[in-house]
Amino acid sequence: MDGDGIMLSLTRPSEARIRAFLLRQQDLPYSYPDVGSTFGAPPGGYVVDHNRIRLGRGPTAFERAREALQGWAMSRVGWVDVWPPGAPVGVGTTVAVLALGYGVWSMFACRVVRVVEERGPVEEYAFSYGTLPGHLLDGEERFAVRWDRRDDSVWYDLLAFSRPSSVVSRLAYPMIRRAQRRFAPDSLRAMARAVEGGR
Repeated sequence: MDGDGIMLSLTRPSEARIRAFLLRQQDLPYSYPDVGSTFGAPPGGYVVDHNRIRLGRGPTAFERAREALQGWAMSRVGWVDVWPPGAPVGVGTTVAVLALGYGVWSMFACRVVRVVEERGPVEEYAFSYGTLPGHLLDGEERFAVRWDRRDDSVWYDLLAFSRPSSVVSRLAYPMIRRAQRRFAPDSLRAMARAVEGGR
């Protein structure tokens, strides 16, 4: 099945197919009204997931964590991929997210909503991306790394709000929730590996 918003396939889509998919998505609006809300109080009517892990201590760990986010390391979990590789993390960047589950590849598009860099007692680098039409979900996900200078700790923080986007996704919602619950701990581990390995 190959539509404007989501593609399902028994094989991983080719780069040509991914490029064509992203071209169709490039100028579409976000699929939900609450754009940017992961940087404030999550709006009502969504399921909210919030997970975090301590990555280490000090400026070196924070810099590695920031570089890991900029390189999309938090999504390199073995069954999820972001394309194009090395896509710049900037407002307006649109990426394809590919996921393998139950023997089927799915592909959908998200666009970077906001990028934040803050200095001070708590130093932060964060960005969020939101869903585009055709995604199984409507919502937004924020990826953040923080260095709390008061105790020198460095954290990775993952926050998402989402809800089914269609009748089909409501029917498939139990499977979608299982994938979300699987992604969060896998993402935390991926960031921990990236910081420990200095990648």
